[in-house]
Amino acid sequence: MQAKKRVSAKRERPVEIMMRGLREAADWAKGADVPVHVTEVRAIDVRKIRTRMELSQSEFARKFGFSIDAVQNWEQGRRVPERSARILLTIVDRNPEVVQAVLEAVG
Repeated sequence: MQAKKRVSAKRERPVEIMMRGLREAADWAKGADVPVHVTEVRAIDVRKIRTRMELSQSEFARKFGFSIDAVQNWEQGRRVPERSARILLTIVDRNPEVVQAVLEAVG
């Protein structure tokens, strides 16, 4: 009885992965049906949330633990809040009292 040879999955080298990605991107740009992963980022209107609360940028940043630079960049469209910030901003938008209570509890 012969021993079965183990067939190991061939691991792609990083350069092969990059090249495959570039070929797929070029095909997609030409209109080919290429399976792609699309990540949709829902827009958060930070200015709308802040102005509804009648807070200045610095008050909003201080109250909810954001940097003033982050608030300014989000409102001026230079940056998009990262996932964790979007989650917190959504909670701030829907129930700011809960966020404030938690922030006070953790100091």
